[in-house]
Amino acid sequence: MTDIQRCEIRPGRLVEWTLHPAAVRAAADMPEDTRPPAYVQESHVRTARSVREDGLFVPTWLGAAFDIPGRVDLGTLQEALRAWTLRHETLRSGFRWIGDDMRRFTLDADAVLLHRRDQGAFGDAGKLTRYLQDRFDTVADALSWPNFIYTAVVRDDGTSVYMAFDHSNVDAHSIHRIPAEIHELYASAAAGRRLDAPAAASYVDFCALERTEADRLDDTHEIVSRWREFIVQCDGKLPNFPVELGLDPEGPLPTQKFMQEMLVDDADAAAFEAYCRPYGGSLVGVLAATALIVREIGGQQVYRTVVPFHTRVRSQWSDSVGWYVGGAPIEVPVAQAPDFDGALRMVRAALRENRPLSRKPIARVLKLLGADFRPTSPDLYSIVSFVDARATTGSEHWQDLKAYGLIRVSYGDQVCVWLTRLHEGLQLASRYPDTDIARKNMRLFTERLREHVVAVAREALVAGRSGVRPTPHG
Repeated sequence: MTDIQRCEIRPGRLVEWTLHPAAVRAAADMPEDTRPPAYVQESHVRTARSVREDGLFVPTWLGAAFDIPGRVDLGTLQEALRAWTLRHETLRSGFRWIGDDMRRFTLDADAVLLHRRDQGAFGDAGKLTRYLQDRFDTVADALSWPNFIYTAVVRDDGTSVYMAFDHSNVDAHSIHRIPAEIHELYASAAAGRRLDAPAAASYVDFCALERTEADRLDDTHEIVSRWREFIVQCDGKLPNFPVELGLDPEGPLPTQKFMQEMLVDDADAAAFEAYCRPYGGSLVGVLAATALIVREIGGQQVYRTVVPFHTRVRSQWSDSVGWYVGGAPIEVPVAQAPDFDGALRMVRAALRENRPLSRKPIARVLKLLGADFRPTSPDLYSIVSFVDARATTGSEHWQDLKAYGLIRVSYGDQVCVWLTRLHEGLQLASRYPDTDIARKNMRLFTERLREHVVAVAREALVAGRSGVRPTPHG
């Protein structure tokens, strides 16, 4: 994962595809789709509207970038992009406001057409990068529809594809799958094979199912009670990252800074994973290390956070594009952890107990709690996320294809840390408030996390050679 400034954009001729005006007009006449928005979609759009009403435009799109080597036929690429769009129903589904209610509409598949526009040659990579960011901000906007755009930078030796979507339609798993799917569709079209890409399971259907289940909750449900206790322990709020960030509580929403680097190489990442496997794997290890680090630099006696988990609990959703993410609150009494193994045990216990809470949308829980979190930031809480992307189709070619997931960095007072296990190692990406104190503490956090991972990995490697389980790591 990276931002658009770091995805190796090179000069070339820019071509864009958006939904054809005729398709947009057809959508305006579509009747209401009775399938409701997911709670996460509704919360996202309402947050965007609230922030906008406060006079601040906060782009929140996600995107994908990848190369197609060799000369590319733009007509064939357009066929592939249209076929991919048809495969994922959420892309042709949007929302209208009826009073204060969000109502869904969904464009018929046979009405989906793409409009191609040649924007001319860009000889300067910096100007092209700024142009793409501005276009993505405008088109892939939570409060507009359609809210996606596809672009290609064409050169003699190959083409770079850049795609952006409002977050309401995609998550990291969705983004990771895009390069291989588009490559496969393009190769099929180029070979003259009919593009009968089967439709993936619909995220719109998932939204309706999840909301029906969530609406069965009431304020006496155990899940609601456990969230209530957690929020009380967080002083009536959802948790930010527990180190000093230099925020002015009376000041405007700060701009954010982005950091992205390879934390450790494949060998160290594999050894760390092997050490942590008896406790549940790298996610547990990362959270255990984080708990120890925030105790060290922030003085935290209890590490409280909301851990993101995917909600693709059935295999039918595995190929679907959508926002399949929930959150589980955990508390780690890190003051009682004598060493790394002790922290691992605490995190494992917390995740085992609380992961089921991630399957019920937090927006529904907050509504039942009567918690009035008027959104002033695009992020409801801070996260430390871990994703193993190695099983994603085509991930072994990402480096050669300059394939990236794109994150928009703009404004916010929360900290988001994404750790991604790649074939090359463990990558860290983070966005955080752009203050002197936050920069210092996030750099310190990153270096300490690297030190923990490397120390554990080296112990695991030594133990592996001797055949002895490593002693607890302090």
